[in-house]
Amino acid sequence: MASDLGTMLVQAGKITEEQALKAKEAAKQNNLNFESALVSIGAITSEEEIATFVGKNLKIGTLRLGDIELNPNVVKLIPLDIARKFKVIAVTKLNKNLLVAISDPNNIYVLDAIKFITGCTVQPVISPESAIEKAIENYYVDSGALSEIVKGLEMDTDLEVVSEEDGPSESDLLSQIQDKPLVKLVDSIIGDAIRLGASDIHFEMYEKRIRVRYRIDGELSEQAPLPYKYRAAIVSRIKIMSELDISERRLPQDGRIKIKIGGRTVDLRVSVLPTIFGEKVVMRILDPLALMVDMTKLGFREEDLKKFDEKIHLPFGIILVTGPTGSGKTTTLYSALKQINTIDVNIMTAEDPVEFNFDGINQVAVKTDIGMSFAAALRSFLRQDPDIIMVGEIRDGETAEIAIRAALTGHLVFSTLHTNDAPSSINRLIDMDVPFYLVASATKLIMAQRMMKKICQNCKEEINLTEEQVRNLKVPKDSLRNIRAFKGAGCSDCNNTGKAGRTGIYEVMPISADIERLILKKASDSEIRECALDQGMFSLRMCAVEKMKAGIVSLDEVIATTSVSS
Repeated sequence: MASDLGTMLVQAGKITEEQALKAKEAAKQNNLNFESALVSIGAITSEEEIATFVGKNLKIGTLRLGDIELNPNVVKLIPLDIARKFKVIAVTKLNKNLLVAISDPNNIYVLDAIKFITGCTVQPVISPESAIEKAIENYYVDSGALSEIVKGLEMDTDLEVVSEEDGPSESDLLSQIQDKPLVKLVDSIIGDAIRLGASDIHFEMYEKRIRVRYRIDGELSEQAPLPYKYRAAIVSRIKIMSELDISERRLPQDGRIKIKIGGRTVDLRVSVLPTIFGEKVVMRILDPLALMVDMTKLGFREEDLKKFDEKIHLPFGIILVTGPTGSGKTTTLYSALKQINTIDVNIMTAEDPVEFNFDGINQVAVKTDIGMSFAAALRSFLRQDPDIIMVGEIRDGETAEIAIRAALTGHLVFSTLHTNDAPSSINRLIDMDVPFYLVASATKLIMAQRMMKKICQNCKEEINLTEEQVRNLKVPKDSLRNIRAFKGAGCSDCNNTGKAGRTGIYEVMPISADIERLILKKASDSEIRECALDQGMFSLRMCAVEKMKAGIVSLDEVIATTSVSS
């Protein structure tokens, strides 16, 4: 708008051409908008004066946003990222008429986009850009609103509502999904999720609405709703991108999409599942930039990191990482492999699926439907002269025994299990019919882990703990020294959640000679745990309490993430 506005002001005699050029240069050098630059060089007294001038010339009303109180529910009709990018905010809504304050009324595209999103007739009024920015910061709570959801969209009224019973024909769907607005809509949702660091995108179909949610830092957050009439076309567009059958709407389908964004390649795993009101789509985002493979930044205690690092450099043996789905086990294994990935070793992995590609590592995708199981992959690996093997998960006795025997025949083996803590993993392997003496000989280290939500450091504040809360932590007295607790009060940086980011906690149990003897005696989980604690193992609860004392996680997160036994 700078050049158009400058020309208008010069022609009206409000400023000189020299002042216009000077303002443009000041805007560029000081990262200001053109209006603010005009005020900064003294060419115009205030941005309100410019807004009034523009409004009169374009015969559009002006509005002083600072003089009125807006309805937050009306404000949020426009997604936050669109409001911020285009300097626009919803003011009032009467029936289907929406009054919108905008700094550049010549931007017809953004007005059409708002019309598309809200379904309202849009009436613009002029307000200074700085006033709109201030109003945006005052009224929005950033919940990860869809960014540029309708970038380049034009209003398309030709699409018809899909019949629940009959559904659209394949030719109708093919026609719809090739429309430029629909393509941009889906692309912008994916791009926004990647930018916000989401791990998953959910498209959920209900009777009268489409719900879009992103999983960010382990939690699902709802985004701006999509037009209901597009539900079949949106799903079909995703199916085309992932090379699935758009005519099949009764059975689940799985696919994959590879896209380029910001100069990097991002993989998307797509799962389509029929529900009673349409097909639900979940897209898992595998973004290499979101993968943290530096072990020093995963949240290890210094002592535990030393123990883990020592064991991953052994020439042979098996190292197990255990925890529930979503606890970061794969990230930990990738971090370890990256650490030991040198030119003189042959590393092979069997994964279901392969989530990230690493140069120098031979990665194999497990496909059980054609007989390529973890066990089958392991057998093949042993004929490929491996030094280091990673098995994505030990699911059965056959895989467990092959992995253990590989560890005993000169290979370093990494894998994962689903157990609650490190000590119970021993008897889990034995329950899979792996001989206890093989488990004792081959296992070098077992590590349990969890992911915890961190307190927002911008709004962190200390809280007082009651004696009962301290007792309920049930950790050794040494862990209660200098006990402190914090919480996030909520601020604009963390969307008023009080949380920002995640960190790991780790229960690291090297298999010492004493623990090996206990395994050979077929000791219980509790006996192995007691021995490990006596030898300096920090339990998951103890690690969580340490992070609480350091102001990294909250008391509530400690209780929610770890049990007393852990």
